[in-house]
Amino acid sequence: MSAPLIIAIDGPAAAGKGTLARRLAAALDLPYLDTGLLYRATARRLLDAGQSFTHPEAAIAQAHALQPADLDRTDLRTPDVDRAAAGVASIPGVRAALLAFQRNFGHTRGAVLDGRDIGTVIFPDATVKLFVNASVEARAYRRWLELKSRGIDANLQTVTDDMAARDAADAARTAAPLRPADDAILLDTTKLGPDEAFEKAMQIVETRKTGGAVP
Repeated sequence: MSAPLIIAIDGPAAAGKGTLARRLAAALDLPYLDTGLLYRATARRLLDAGQSFTHPEAAIAQAHALQPADLDRTDLRTPDVDRAAAGVASIPGVRAALLAFQRNFGHTRGAVLDGRDIGTVIFPDATVKLFVNASVEARAYRRWLELKSRGIDANLQTVTDDMAARDAADAARTAAPLRPADDAILLDTTKLGPDEAFEKAMQIVETRKTGGAVP
C-alpha cells in the first residue's frame, strides 16, 4: 500500500497558502487543516483569560486545553490575535503540545496542511512541499482588505508594520523558525491571482505524485 498523500504548505501570513490549501484539498478529496488556527486559538484563549504569551506556562496550559470548537471561532484573525499568536508560536512547549494533533491529522487518508513548519518539522517526509510567499506589501494589503470586509477598522500602515514584525519573529524564533524546507518548491503569489496559484500548485502536485522533478 502506498503512503498517504501529504501536502505541506508553508509560508508567512496572507501569502495565500490557506486559500490554496483549501482548493487543493477539495480537488484531491483530502482532509484540510489550517495549523495556524491552533496557535491563533491558543492566543485567543490567552487573551480572553487576561493572560499573556510572555508567561509560557499559561500559554502551554491553554494549548493543552484547546478544544475543536475553539478553531471555529470568528475572532481568530484580528490584529491583537495576530500579535499574540506570533508570541505563542515561539514557545517550544506550546509547539510540543500541538505536535501530535497535527501529525495524527489525516494519518489514514492523507491531508493538506498549511502553516509555518509543516514541511520542516511536522511532516518532513511529505510527498509535496510548497513554500508560498509574497511581498510584505502585497500580503499586508490583502490582510487589510480582509479586515475591512469583516467590518474591522484597520490602518494599512499599522497592518504592514505588524506583519513585518511577525515575519521577523517567525524567522528568528528558536522553535521551528519559518523557513522553506530544503526540498520545498517556492511559489511567489505577489502577482498571481488565486486561480493562477492553484493551477501552478496542481501542476507541482501531479508531477511530484508521479515521482517527476519540478523545474
